[in-house]
Amino acid sequence: MSTAPETDSTDGVLAEQLLRLTRRLHRIQKRHLEPLGITPAQSRLLRLVSYSDGEQPPRMADLAARLEVVPRAVTTLVDGLEAAGCVRRAPDPANRRVIRIELTETGRATLRRLRSARTDAAEEILAPLSAGQRDLLGGLLAALTDAPEGGRC
Repeated sequence: MSTAPETDSTDGVLAEQLLRLTRRLHRIQKRHLEPLGITPAQSRLLRLVSYSDGEQPPRMADLAARLEVVPRAVTTLVDGLEAAGCVRRAPDPANRRVIRIELTETGRATLRRLRSARTDAAEEILAPLSAGQRDLLGGLLAALTDAPEGGRC
């Protein structure tokens, strides 16, 4: 007697719960970011640019690779953030054909507000969990995010 159908059913329910949670988190995060005039995608890009502080600013291609999107998508995100004064395009001193994306002072201030909004969003979604449950969830999520794709842990 096989338990495969029961496992498939359990895995399917878990997958659906994860999808629902992801959608809920996205909605909550979006609601917290809206007053800042920043989309979740722009928020991710701004955080990536900020990690480069002290290093050479990233190229558009670097950002596209990190975000796992096509370069055109990064161009659109950078355009919006540049219009808001959060980033600026700067030619690479070693190769003027290469454009690097630098964080501005406005971008740094926006990033501080974004961090606060993200913390508020996380607190809202995690509010029903105790500290122990949060620790357990953190460990489970780490196991899932660190697992190799296409295989078992």
